[in-house]
Amino acid sequence: MRVGVDTGGTFTDVVGDDGRVVKVLSTPDEPGEAVRHGIDGLEAGRPQLMAHGTTVATNALLERRGATVALVTTEGLADVIEIARQDRPSLYDSFADRPEPLVARELRLEVGGRLGADGSEVAPLDESAIPEIPDGVDTVAVCLLHADLDPSHERRVAGALAERGHEVVCSHEVSPEFREYERTVTTVVDAYMRPATRVYLRELAEVAEWVLVMTSAGGLVALDEAADHPASLLLSGPAGGVRAAAEAATTAGFPDAVSFDMGGTSTDVCLIVDGAPAPAAERTVVGYPVRLPSLDIHTIGAGGGSLARLDPGGALVVGPESAGARPGPACYRRGGT
Repeated sequence: MRVGVDTGGTFTDVVGDDGRVVKVLSTPDEPGEAVRHGIDGLEAGRPQLMAHGTTVATNALLERRGATVALVTTEGLADVIEIARQDRPSLYDSFADRPEPLVARELRLEVGGRLGADGSEVAPLDESAIPEIPDGVDTVAVCLLHADLDPSHERRVAGALAERGHEVVCSHEVSPEFREYERTVTTVVDAYMRPATRVYLRELAEVAEWVLVMTSAGGLVALDEAADHPASLLLSGPAGGVRAAAEAATTAGFPDAVSFDMGGTSTDVCLIVDGAPAPAAERTVVGYPVRLPSLDIHTIGAGGGSLARLDPGGALVVGPESAGARPGPACYRRGGT
């Protein structure tokens, strides 16, 4: 049997190729458990093929539940990730806040050496000054200036750090394009998601004989490829929903449509033109620019299970935290009143 599995923050849905559907509560602490429960509910044994869309990566970024990341970058550029671009989402809002960088200031480290805008070496890499990585860091993101043109400096830094036993993610492998801010953020996001995403996807290897994972671009890739590029999965679940919406709308005679997908944690919308979802070379996810091929999906951190609370000033705030598969407490008699 072939199955399609969509894992969200609240529910996990399993569809067999015979049309049977199983819906189970997600298990946020062990997402793979809900997948197994759903497949068991089909009572068809181990599937030959599983096509999987997941919001595990999206929800972890929304709720800031990723790895502790250190950033190694060119001398003088440690604050690029925080300075960002001058444009603001709300131009006339004096109180608008940018999202907090995913790397703490004390974990942004610099190394000497520099490449020019044409990729030529302006200053040699100072390998003796490759910084020591503080204790407690899970993953190291390496993003050097103009490494998209010549990755040799990045490779040498990564090699030295790997010899010390660190998990290293290089910008020239994640997003080999110009503009150091977007490349840095994309690399950091990938490093931030890597440990948890890799563990989750490896669990799925036992669920079916062959596992394919939906990417943000709306295509399917092998399990190992997905585990090595977690940033490409940030819109995995929403991309599957958009593909389905495009097919359903076109079949119903509406090739031009807008898809609206509200889950328990987030809500996603996408424009469909002539039966095809609009593509994008870069998407902003939770305020972070991710420069990877994707569908032009817009996501906000508000869903059916978003938690409401009062902030210190007494204002009502909804999300991005979600009750997920454990709703309540007040509405489900679990205290809180």
